[in-house]
Amino acid sequence: MNPDSPALPTWEQTQQWLLTDGARILLTIVIAMTALWALRRVIDRVVATMTSRSARRLAESGRAGRVLASATGLDNERQRQRVETVGSLLRSVVTMTVATLAILTIMALIGIPLGPLLASAGVAGVALGFGAQSLVKDFLSGVFMIIEDQYGVGDVIDTGEAIGTVEEVTLRITRLRDANGVTWYVRNGEIIRIGNRSQGVATATVDMPVSYAENVDRVVGIIREAAAELGADPDWQEQLIEPPTVLGVESIIGTTMTVRTVITCTPGEQFAVQRELRERLKNALDSAGVMGPPPTPFIGPTGGKP
Repeated sequence: MNPDSPALPTWEQTQQWLLTDGARILLTIVIAMTALWALRRVIDRVVATMTSRSARRLAESGRAGRVLASATGLDNERQRQRVETVGSLLRSVVTMTVATLAILTIMALIGIPLGPLLASAGVAGVALGFGAQSLVKDFLSGVFMIIEDQYGVGDVIDTGEAIGTVEEVTLRITRLRDANGVTWYVRNGEIIRIGNRSQGVATATVDMPVSYAENVDRVVGIIREAAAELGADPDWQEQLIEPPTVLGVESIIGTTMTVRTVITCTPGEQFAVQRELRERLKNALDSAGVMGPPPTPFIGPTGGKP
């Protein structure tokens, strides 16, 4: 046996280490696993509470409440997806934090000097931070976008650079497809403003021009009756949030009088609602014999009539 080789620890030394440092290491692992289990249970409980509370509020609301919840992105499925995403992110952060603290504690118990290691990690972290500033910015922006529920899959958004339907949201990028079918990959950190066309409510505005010679009260009454029929139509109940409102005469230009009607509806349905209301108003005015605006005479290129 080589006399210069280190001597193997005796059974008494091993037993002493197991009763001191070994027991501390085992206790550290047990505490870390217990803390991780408890924290994950708390996160799961919070996620379940938020999801059930949202579902209960949605079930207790009436039709208008359910339509508005769907329009504002607070419907049960959307809320469940957002809460579970936030819960998954929190679980990952908690796991990483607890594991890091446990590893550092065990290294200290073993006798590994943490000073040089932490200093090196700090220098490496600073260098990595300078080199990956855009990545960190994208990540943090993605976290806040998910937590604040600024938009989700299926929403039509305006990022300033592109307008389209969101197909995927990650912590780094947002993928959306525009009306021409082009797929856009937008980094979350580069998004300065977001216009979400699928949250909140939309307004359908219909202007009906009639002849200036028509009686205002008669025309408004006909339009109000036709608009009320649309509001009471069960086929359009899910698209309308509030009944149509006839604002009255919007403008008088020459021999044309324009009457405006507005309807608060769910996002994305305003164009269909406009077409339906415009068709109903046209039929109602024609049936009542209301004259349209007279045609504008054609003026030739020299300024005289042809």
